[in-house]
Amino acid sequence: METPSQQRFQVSLSRNLGLFDITMIGVGAMIGAGIFGLTGLAAGEAGPLGLLVAFLLNGLVTSLTGLSYAELGSARPAAGGGYVWAKEALARVYGFYAGWISWFSHAVACSLYAVLFGTFFVELIELAGLDISETVGPLGFSPESLWVKGVGVASVLLFVFINVRGSSETGMVGNIITGFKMIVLAALVFFGVKAMFNMPNWADHFLNDPVPFPNGISGIVLAMGLTFVAFEGYEVIIQSAEEVKRPTHNIPRAIFLSIAVVVVFYLAVGFVAVGAVQQNSGLPNWMYLGQNGERAMIETARALMPYGAFIMILGGLASTTSALNATIFSSSRVSFAMGRDGDLPKIFGRIHRRNKTPHWAIWLSGLLVIVMAVALPVEDVASGASITFLMLFLLVNFALIRMRKTQPNLKRPFRAPLVPWLQYITIAIQIGLAVHLAGLSPIAWAVTIAWLLLGVAVYARYGGAQEAAKVEDTILLEETVASRSYSVLLPVANAGMVRQLARLGAMFAHANQGELFALNVIRVPHQLSAYDGRKFLRQGRPILEEAVAIGKQFDVPVRTMLRLGREIGDSIISAARARDANLMILGWPGHTSSDKQAFGSIIDLISKNPPCDLAVVRYRRGDWPARILVPVAGGPNARLALELALTEADFIEQKLNRPVKVAALNIISGPADAETIEQRRQSLLKDLDIEGWPVEINIIGTEKGIGETIVEYAAAYEQIIIGASNERLLEQSFFGSIPQYVAEQALTNVIMVKQHDMVKFGLLR
Repeated sequence: METPSQQRFQVSLSRNLGLFDITMIGVGAMIGAGIFGLTGLAAGEAGPLGLLVAFLLNGLVTSLTGLSYAELGSARPAAGGGYVWAKEALARVYGFYAGWISWFSHAVACSLYAVLFGTFFVELIELAGLDISETVGPLGFSPESLWVKGVGVASVLLFVFINVRGSSETGMVGNIITGFKMIVLAALVFFGVKAMFNMPNWADHFLNDPVPFPNGISGIVLAMGLTFVAFEGYEVIIQSAEEVKRPTHNIPRAIFLSIAVVVVFYLAVGFVAVGAVQQNSGLPNWMYLGQNGERAMIETARALMPYGAFIMILGGLASTTSALNATIFSSSRVSFAMGRDGDLPKIFGRIHRRNKTPHWAIWLSGLLVIVMAVALPVEDVASGASITFLMLFLLVNFALIRMRKTQPNLKRPFRAPLVPWLQYITIAIQIGLAVHLAGLSPIAWAVTIAWLLLGVAVYARYGGAQEAAKVEDTILLEETVASRSYSVLLPVANAGMVRQLARLGAMFAHANQGELFALNVIRVPHQLSAYDGRKFLRQGRPILEEAVAIGKQFDVPVRTMLRLGREIGDSIISAARARDANLMILGWPGHTSSDKQAFGSIIDLISKNPPCDLAVVRYRRGDWPARILVPVAGGPNARLALELALTEADFIEQKLNRPVKVAALNIISGPADAETIEQRRQSLLKDLDIEGWPVEINIIGTEKGIGETIVEYAAAYEQIIIGASNERLLEQSFFGSIPQYVAEQALTNVIMVKQHDMVKFGLLR
């Protein structure tokens, strides 16, 4: 007899974001509140042609830093971005300041989005005809400013609450919002170009209105600094690095693709905003845009498009909504990482017991956002965000230079060119932009300096302390499982489920000389990185140890895995495909949390297109069965049900020395005479190819429903194994209504089975 195999405790991360997904994440972060709310302010500083030059140069400057992000992101694809890299490559104090500045820059950017959300919301109220001018404005705020600030604060609190609860924008929702923003801007460009075709002197808006660069180079640089915050969004690609498929390949491509798409959109929008608008203010278009400030794009759309103001307001609200959620998420992640590493007070590193989110990091980041949103005008908020992001990017470029020297043998799938000279040039440009913004917003620089000085005190108290303990090795048992070609996958969530299902899984594995693959998936909410989710791993160890113990009883090798993922169902499917599992066994408690789900979201997702043969079990009794009923009507799922029934029966007879009866039940609607029954019997034998199998075939006629008949007939059996029916396209359940009815109503154990990769499913007819 083969000795029991040793066990392996393996940790795995789910990666489910492809190139398109992360490119859309970057595009969505950059085509955001900046283009909707800052274009007018930038036009007022740079002039007509200067606006386009500023956008083009910002794209160039951000692409230069993008080279550094691409190399570091492909070599070190972990969430945390600049904070992680600076901490690894530079002295600890620079690593601390990278995190400190990153936290502040995301918070300041979030406050900008909150103010712009309030601006667009107030515009929507006024568009609806409501008068807010009589509202009393305390603390020196005008009535309109009070509404803008109040709505902005409310929006921050809303998204803080959403993030604390653990909810987050899914990839599909994010792609839809990004697509909507792109459609709104594309429509604006289309109507703008159409208007310019009917405007023979449109070029005068750029060349003779009154001059292309009315404020000279200084105006262009100010516009670049003011709008630079709109070009930093590709950094969120790095924040998702742990969930990206082929990160070394996809991260660099996503960075440059997203920058290219965004620069094209910004240039096109700036072009029509200056060149296509016809207005009666008597001012040149660029001055008119600057005068309208953050409302400039609404006025542009009002002049160019049918229902333009309403459409642009919706686009602005969608943009600021997604930006608010993303930046609260990003800022809290950075502060949580710093609290976890000991660079901030430990309260930042705490995780909510129920929601598994860094709730204190989220609330404290939200408080910082609210203070900035209330205290500063929009120009100063935008300038402050740009200054701090310029500082962060400066540190990232230094980190790249340093890592080239200290880690020359590090595998770099993407290598930035001309290191370090290109980075030195980029750093000089970034310093120049940041310094130049002092002329536009002394307040922003004062606040930034105050934050940096506060960082000195915080670093002295926390960041300069001894390094936090290294993360424990999560590979708890290193022995390698004996390699087996047949694998029974057992996804389990609790010890009770393991005890019920592991015996069944081990039995099928033993019969096929295979292994039992016990999998526990721990859902990591989006507010934590996948890496941070490792602190939940130990809660799954007792569950898997139970599976190991049962595997030993059956002389079956047990492979165990703890997997971290955003969606449990997707992680299970990914693990099944990676291991090339043959059979998956899932437990169903007999109820769901939603009337829109037949068996629950996880089972419904997996059974829709199972990656291997699937068995869903509802237990009513704990003993091995002496009689097994298999309802059949032909087809691959019925044959699979019979195979599993006979495998179980053979095991019980051989190992437990107990006889087991396997009966196949075929139902004919209406009365059935002897000739009809015999014809059906021969048809089943041929269709199922079970001639000579030790199966008793029972064929009966009934006037009742098929499901009801099966339940009544099964009263004399301890177990039912039933294949998926042919009602997939018509029924809520992907197993069909008859198996679901049997599983719900039968007072015995029920196993529902479905064969892998079958397009059509046949059970009872």
